[in-house]
Amino acid sequence: MFKAKSKTLFSLLIINCLMINLAVAQIKNPIENILNNNPLLFKSILDHPQKNEIQIIYTQINRNAKQKASFKTYSFNLNDERYFYPASTIKLPAVIFALEKLNELKIDGVNKSTSLQIEKGFGKQIAVSTDSSSQNGRPSIANFIKKILLVSDNDAYNRIYEFVGRAEINQKLKKYGFSQSRIISRLSVGDGGENAKYTNPFNFFNDKKEPIYKQAQAYDAKDYPMQLSNFKQGIGYIDSKDSLIMQPFDFSKMNIFQLSNQHELMKKLFFPENYPKKKQFNLKAADYDFLYTYMSKYPTESTYPTYSSKNDYATYCKFLFYGADEKKPVDTNIRIFNKVGDAYGYTIDNIYFIDYKNKVEFILSAVIQANEDEIYNDNKYEYSIVCLPFLKHLGEKVYEFELQREKKYLPSFKTFLSYNYH
Repeated sequence: MFKAKSKTLFSLLIINCLMINLAVAQIKNPIENILNNNPLLFKSILDHPQKNEIQIIYTQINRNAKQKASFKTYSFNLNDERYFYPASTIKLPAVIFALEKLNELKIDGVNKSTSLQIEKGFGKQIAVSTDSSSQNGRPSIANFIKKILLVSDNDAYNRIYEFVGRAEINQKLKKYGFSQSRIISRLSVGDGGENAKYTNPFNFFNDKKEPIYKQAQAYDAKDYPMQLSNFKQGIGYIDSKDSLIMQPFDFSKMNIFQLSNQHELMKKLFFPENYPKKKQFNLKAADYDFLYTYMSKYPTESTYPTYSSKNDYATYCKFLFYGADEKKPVDTNIRIFNKVGDAYGYTIDNIYFIDYKNKVEFILSAVIQANEDEIYNDNKYEYSIVCLPFLKHLGEKVYEFELQREKKYLPSFKTFLSYNYH
């Protein structure tokens, strides 16, 4: 009697699992399904998708017997013709292009770890000769990149922007097919106009502090015009004199990095073998390793630079899945390789997600905005009550979906095993 009941329960369990897997397989757009099936989490946002500027892209990764990956991509409310402010997400392509530039210079002794000095040239440019966060106290491309990927440091990005140069950054964006993007300024220094077109002189030194490479100040005359909707937003803004101007805020002279381009960059960065050689980034194996390491590390795991303040907690720059929630414990089986951005009420994250234990992987990109008073530059944005919870729950629900999704071949994560620090 007991055995008969056990067999019946086991059979029901098997049937239930098969039904779940069949249901998962038959879903036409998993993102829409996830959003619509969780009204308590998402309905208030979905009722106003344009108000909150939501865009989502989700890529399923399927492996064959030889571990070759293939992609199946879904989106929600995606619109490449509609502008959103990309904030710090522009830092990732700049970082990649900096490593490319070092490879293309082919100068003995000049690499990402070489000590450097940045001089002041045009206008409001700032000189740099020391870096207290580095092991030797001197600036380097490597340390700038670490600070960008660990805590999204704005000053470090500005230095990378100056090293690569505005013209080269935009040439590379076009080269790699990111046609809906432009990077035309520094961040958080009121950069714009002619000042943004000039980039500082650089000097690189060997261990004996002897100069080995000098890069002159550069000027980029181009403006990179683009025609998008939604450049003018809101009902007012606070200007540089702290005055309230009651007219829409104009984003038309700012950086552009559309979500489809951001998502494609993540695919190209983590699965270069899926692209023809000429479309791959000009990076060495050591460059990929460096990027993967610091895109996945938590600030609390870093030694140089060191982050020990209460504001630099582990999940500080992990929006999707963790929601930058200091109280949500870090899952030691999971690694998230990502680059976030938040400014002007926009919150963005792009992740390559790995669960080593349960053999789950996916790529997810999303943007959401919250600016209830429709005033810009007033520092009144609903990041913590609207944007971050939305991204947290979205990441969690996509992960739960992936746990149920049937896969013929599970990923071995051979390329990414070394980034599981726990």
